[in-house]
Amino acid sequence: MDPHTFTYSIVVPVYNSVGVVGTTVDRIVETFEAANLSYELVLVNDGSKDGSWEVIAQKARNNPRVVALNLLQNYGQHNANLAGLRESTGDYVITMDDDGQNPADQALVLIDEAMTGKDVVFGRFERKQHAGYRQLGSKMIGMINRRVFAQPPDLVVSNFRILRRDVVDRICASRTAYPYMTGQALMYSSNRSNVLVRHEARQVGKSSYNIAKILKLVLTILFSYSLFPLRLAALAGFAIAGVSFLLGVAYFIRALFVDSPVEGWTTIVVLLSIFNGVTIALLSMLGEYVVRTLNAVSAHDTYHVLDRVKV
Repeated sequence: MDPHTFTYSIVVPVYNSVGVVGTTVDRIVETFEAANLSYELVLVNDGSKDGSWEVIAQKARNNPRVVALNLLQNYGQHNANLAGLRESTGDYVITMDDDGQNPADQALVLIDEAMTGKDVVFGRFERKQHAGYRQLGSKMIGMINRRVFAQPPDLVVSNFRILRRDVVDRICASRTAYPYMTGQALMYSSNRSNVLVRHEARQVGKSSYNIAKILKLVLTILFSYSLFPLRLAALAGFAIAGVSFLLGVAYFIRALFVDSPVEGWTTIVVLLSIFNGVTIALLSMLGEYVVRTLNAVSAHDTYHVLDRVKV
């Protein structure tokens, strides 16, 4: 397929990157202009406190191909990406970071791979320029992705990716209260691949993605997209119920042969053991149904747009 027959939307979540986001925008514009590709650049300010909004708003005023969205507060990268996806109009949507670690020219590498018929292409970094704890966090999330979203073992995912419009539409129509772009891209696509891309060191500032946010993402994935924690709790409930029942039987048999010094003590222990065990098992099962119901009805807005700048 000829890449010049399609339009492209580049979505960039922006958070506290006043010192580098202007350069990132300029490089993206230069790259797509030089390649003579039809594009739009959607910049989403995710509650920055350092003047990033003023920078991207001015970029939008100066360039009709640039759109700037200002979110009401910091909702997180995945909500910012979702806002950008819903704003986008391109046949393909590329998501990338605001810090320059995803070189703009590497977006063309993603496009070339997408032209082979893939509906999702993830950038696979030659060498990731991240701290050790972030690489460990990526491995942990990768394990969860393989379990929850059936990520193929030979597929490496990243936030630097290109999505075909039909995949984007499915993600935008999703009713989840906790967007997770990577997992949703895996859920709503069928023909994915990797392509090798560069990953450059951050030139200005430092990443706000810390261990706490990685753990929060892990918990969000587990409790929003998987029944594994509830099933584990249900299994534990049934195990406790079984042990309680056996304990009650043991005390009942003991009472037949050995007199208890306290009248009625054996009866109370047996009844409490059985009823508490059954209660735990029933609560575990009810919890699974509650989560299924919540997932079905969670359709509230997960972000709010405060300002929009487009010439």
